[in-house]
Amino acid sequence: MADDRRLKVLSAIVTDYVRTREPVGSRALAERYRLGVSPATIRNDMAALEDEGYIHQPHTSAGRVPTEKGYRLFVDEVARVKPLSGPERRAITALLSGAVDLEQVVARTVRALAQLTGQLAVVEYPSLRRTALRHLELVALGPVRVLLVIITDTGRVEQRTVSMPAGRVVDPLVLESLRTRVNTALAGRIAADVVPILTSLAERAPEEERFLLTAVADELIEALRPDGEERIVVAGTANLARSTPDFSSLGPLLDAVEEQVVLLRLFAEDAASGLSRPRTDAGMRVSIGSENRDDALAEASVVTASYGVGAGDVVAHLGVIGPTRMDYPAAMAAVRAVARYLSRFLTDTDDDAAP
Repeated sequence: MADDRRLKVLSAIVTDYVRTREPVGSRALAERYRLGVSPATIRNDMAALEDEGYIHQPHTSAGRVPTEKGYRLFVDEVARVKPLSGPERRAITALLSGAVDLEQVVARTVRALAQLTGQLAVVEYPSLRRTALRHLELVALGPVRVLLVIITDTGRVEQRTVSMPAGRVVDPLVLESLRTRVNTALAGRIAADVVPILTSLAERAPEEERFLLTAVADELIEALRPDGEERIVVAGTANLARSTPDFSSLGPLLDAVEEQVVLLRLFAEDAASGLSRPRTDAGMRVSIGSENRDDALAEASVVTASYGVGAGDVVAHLGVIGPTRMDYPAAMAAVRAVARYLSRFLTDTDDDAAP
């Protein structure tokens, strides 16, 4: 739709409806927004927008409300990612300052995102399989068990317990030797490189070390497998509950949030190239209502972005979920700002770890 005036009318309708949750009439638009035309002209433009499916009349004698198609046009053609205000930037800085590790940063980040947007916020931890290994620590827990600590270049730490085969015990000297050899071979490597490297190490390992290497390798490969467990953290469920009037039933969405399967699938879709929802010029994805593939999100809008170490190096995702009656420019601004903060944190962490 090329008519700039109608785009301005649509923008005003979306803005007013998001603010008030009330259908919007032509007189209200003329009084509240400087559209530069008469109420009669606005009514004509609204009629054209309704004919084209961008707005609709929820009941007789009411004003108009945006449709999913109208929200999509607003996001694609009208909404611009506005910069955060000074108070918003200070709020992020205050909330996130002092975080010393990835666990703290992710926990504070998801709270900041929920507070800034008034929506449900979701942050995915950096995936083990999409990051590089920084260090592997092997600690004897007794004669037949070893603690495997996996540390990635993003600062994520994962622990696994390795049990020895029947009749085998851990030799501290062999364990120390294995720790050195494994770190020399795997430091800086990504998950796809691990299996062939471990296979080569096993072929060349001394007999007294091979059973220990095999046990450690099996546990490490299990942790890095493509369908391995990913971790996400959620905040702002109460924000979603306050939007109950915007949903015919909030139960399926709340169940999906609690079980997290839908959220993991949502981020997996984002990771798949060229699929799913339209991507904005700010590098984010905005999906609206029925554009979401999962039925639990059919009445919701989702704004997501990726973050990672360095330009284009995606290791995880974050986003907000709320009703289609969402303040899209504000949500997009907050998601972008928080994604950039997390990327800077991971980049700084990676630089600090460099030799």
